[in-house]
Amino acid sequence: MQSFLESIYNNITSTDVTLGNAVFKLFISMLLGAMVGAERKRKGQIAGVRTFALISMGACLAMLLSIYVPQVYLGLKNGDPGRIAAQVITGVGFLGGGAMIHMKGSVRGLTTAAGIWMTATIGMAVGVGMYWCSIIATAMILITLVLFEIYEQRRNMGQENRALRLEVKGIINDIAPYRQVFDTHGVHMSTYFIRYDYENNITELNFVVLAPTHRNYLPMFHDIRELADTKSLVLTSQA
Repeated sequence: MQSFLESIYNNITSTDVTLGNAVFKLFISMLLGAMVGAERKRKGQIAGVRTFALISMGACLAMLLSIYVPQVYLGLKNGDPGRIAAQVITGVGFLGGGAMIHMKGSVRGLTTAAGIWMTATIGMAVGVGMYWCSIIATAMILITLVLFEIYEQRRNMGQENRALRLEVKGIINDIAPYRQVFDTHGVHMSTYFIRYDYENNITELNFVVLAPTHRNYLPMFHDIRELADTKSLVLTSQA
């Protein structure tokens, strides 16, 4: 029994590419990629468990192929095991670009794109037999995505631009009260635009504000409504 286990261990840790260690490495890369993908799917990202598992396995297979070709056809001394694997980094960049979404002046998906790039690198590390390094790197990714996000939320780190559109009954001639409300709630007013509808006696106010990413706007909305007869209030990403 001991000799059988030693044979399996020697097979999966061998620098030569065999069917046994290739399948084992693909399986490990699939698990590690799926772990990162599960976290991204939890955050509602398009790229989830299947995408990250496939990326990790694909990078691992490319690494195995890079080792196998010179091992079998050229000889280890004459081949270049890194040539095929080097193209993985470039290819993964296209997937990362596809994960980013341009939406109303903002870009979303940068973290997912970085996760895709890192997951591909982990797959390559598994392909060359760096098992513990790959496992530790996966754990560090999850720590970065989960724990650091909690830290950012508690510290209110990060700023975002928002467009606030109001329709107010009557003609508004002074925006100082609105500026005071913004200051009270820690929101910076970058600029504003006003449109008067004299026929219907309506003022349309458009504010561009800068606020912490995880700001709760509801108390501010309540104070804004107290300033005038507000018919509608819409908050969106900056157009």
